[in-house]
Parts: sequence; structure tokens; C-alpha cells
Amino acid sequence: MKKKTNTGLKIICLNRKASFNYFFYDLIEAGIILKGSEIKSIRAGKVNIADSYAIEKNGEIYLINSHISPYMQASFSNHNPTDERKLLLNKKEINKLAGKINAEGFTLVPTKMYFKKGKAKLEIAVAKGKKHYDKRATKKKRDWNREKARYFRKSS
Repeated sequence: MKKKTNTGLKIICLNRKASFNYFFYDLIEAGIILKGSEIKSIRAGKVNIADSYAIEKNGEIYLINSHISPYMQASFSNHNPTDERKLLLNKKEINKLAGKINAEGFTLVPTKMYFKKGKAKLEIAVAKGKKHYDKRATKKKRDWNREKARYFRKSS
């Protein structure tokens, strides 16, 4: 019998820039409250979370600056592409995240958006920004690993 390898995740978009600009300390999965035209546009793959972040406001977590393109077939009921979108989290998780953001200087950065069992989910990282020298070290390490792989490929 064949084993199922599909985990039920269909990745919509990734935030590759986030791993270069931030150190990740914790990853949390959150649902998103979306309108009908927004989910249609997401299913078409017209979403960008590269410059977005999440904040705590009135005891809730909101996704700011994410861009979901307008859905062309939605006439008058279309959405604003850069609206704030509420994230669905437990009260305990919200309190934990709010404490980290306010006290310890962390920020909430979305790393990827995906479908899980037909529902749109967002993976949020509790992150701290890298300094310039940290980014240089990351770049140097990546280049060295690439060079090392080339060397081993040539020698074998």
C-alpha cells in the first residue's frame, strides 16, 4: 500500500525576506478573517505578505500591510487590497504575544500563507530584527556553503 505524503498544506505565498531580516524565536499558526472576494483572490494566488507585520490592538491581533489584489469578477462588493485583517488566535496566545511585543521588543512577522483542509492559514513568527553585521554573517555563511557544495561535487 502507498503511504500518503501530502500533509494537506497548499502553500500560497512565502515571505523569504523575513528569514534574512529577522531571527525567529517561535512560530504560530493563525486563521484569518476574510471576505468572499479576498478568498477568491487568494485561491488565484494574488497575495503578497512580503512587507506585512502584525500588531496587537484592543485585545486582538491584526495583520497590517498585506496586499490581496482585488478580484475582477466581484463587482460592487470588492475589497480594499491593503485592509487590516483580523487573525484568529486563542485569548491565551494573544496575551502571550502581546506581552512579548510590548515588553521584550519582539515583532510579529508573517512567514507563509497556506491552505490547510480548505481554510486559509497564516504562519506568524515571533521575531527580533537582525543588525547589519548579522546579515553580513548570514550572507557569508550561505556563500561558503554554496562554495563547499561546488567543491564536493567537483571532487566526486
